[in-house]
Amino acid sequence: MNFRQIVSAASLTAVTAFLLVPSASAGTVTFNTNAAGTGFSGGSSLVLNNTSGEAATLTFTPNGDAVTGTPSFVNLGKFLLVCTTCTTQAGGMGSTFGAFTFDLVITDVTDGGVGTFLGTSTGGAVFSDLSGISINWTPAQLGPGTTGASSGSFGTTTFTTTSLSGIVAPNSGAIPGETTKQGFVTSTPEPATWGLLGVSMLGLGLLRRKLSVQ
Repeated sequence: MNFRQIVSAASLTAVTAFLLVPSASAGTVTFNTNAAGTGFSGGSSLVLNNTSGEAATLTFTPNGDAVTGTPSFVNLGKFLLVCTTCTTQAGGMGSTFGAFTFDLVITDVTDGGVGTFLGTSTGGAVFSDLSGISINWTPAQLGPGTTGASSGSFGTTTFTTTSLSGIVAPNSGAIPGETTKQGFVTSTPEPATWGLLGVSMLGLGLLRRKLSVQ
């Protein structure tokens, strides 16, 4: 290999390394779900009491500032269903929850966007081995930009949630009665990043062509 080929090969390696940088360095997003508006009945409380039967509660524990890479699955908080005096269905001592709503406020600390996933439920019967409670969520996605934002902008970030959460029975799960509210966060490159990527691709193509004719 002569000197010109060595220089060209070095240039090719440099451009290739530059090209790989955007995909190798995933962005991070800081978010939380502990804004004042998060809670049952329009954010008025983090604890919901049963309407009849044995004493029972459904409690939500929000997340403080959490840092995550993108894309990734994320924990948006946890519901805990407790009924200490409930028996199994066979025992006949259960509890009933009436219909309720739940506001899950997502604060995108990185971009400055705030939006809400609204949960609605018809309630249901609860025994120690049964939960008839499920929560339906809308919208499916917050962001990018001002899509789904109540204030600010999510920039290039999107938060996506499952459409349905089934609340586990009081004695079910690794932590009895606990249901993790899961979501997905991702981010798309800025237009400027795509421009740099295009320039890198062009440079890589030209260098490959130059090497092939030598």
